[in-house]
Amino acid sequence: MTPLHAILLGTGGSAGVPHIGGADGRGDWGACDPDEPRNRRTRSSIVLRGRGATLLIDTSPDMRFQLLDSAIARVDAVLFTHAHADHILGLDDVRVLNRIAGRPLEAFGTVQTLAEIQQRFGYAFRPWQPPGFYRPVLVAHPIRPGEVVKIGGLSVTTFDQDHGFTRSLGLRCGRFAYSTDAVTLDEAAFAVLEGVDTWVVGCFQRAEHHTHAWLDRVLDWVVRVQPRRTVLTHMGQDMDWAWLRSRLPAGIEPAYDGMVIEAPE
Repeated sequence: MTPLHAILLGTGGSAGVPHIGGADGRGDWGACDPDEPRNRRTRSSIVLRGRGATLLIDTSPDMRFQLLDSAIARVDAVLFTHAHADHILGLDDVRVLNRIAGRPLEAFGTVQTLAEIQQRFGYAFRPWQPPGFYRPVLVAHPIRPGEVVKIGGLSVTTFDQDHGFTRSLGLRCGRFAYSTDAVTLDEAAFAVLEGVDTWVVGCFQRAEHHTHAWLDRVLDWVVRVQPRRTVLTHMGQDMDWAWLRSRLPAGIEPAYDGMVIEAPE
């Protein structure tokens, strides 16, 4: 069986790293060292690839460059964690993925998430009128947290997450899990995460935050979930890669754009 790989396309927060600005106009890096290439972060998104399928998780504003940089030329379906701009604004480039696949692509998400996306990108959900794809064409598949999404041989279990003012979806595939944009997790989420080997989890900053998990909270979660490997993503400009690498406990590490993780069965 083909191994399952998670490709971390983007590992930054909603403004990326660096932010627009800075003394010279070339970026505000905050506490991140601009000479460390792993501190340059685009908006968060991943791809799950294996078992005869490629599933894109979110369509970030940086999606075109992310897919090119990671040499991903084909996607079979899209799953949206939620409808915030940093997770959906690359949607128009799905039209090229349509052309490569030669068909509309399924789009999975909660009823609320898909409704919000359709308000902004209504043209992408109109029925396909072949030939060709001058616009993206997605077929909405509403799901409830707890449902399993099947794409080819991939089987992805979803779960609900509290994102402060809204909700987001976490997901688990085999013994790999992905939780971005969450500030609290309930008992149902922890039940899905039980026995996970590798957990990619959003950790926005060092200080407490009202919509995103911060460093101490994630460390507490790790004590409970007990994954063998934890990879921090959705990081802001005070999360310097080397600083984290030198201070995090064994088994916990910062992600970087383009990172490839072989997910255990």
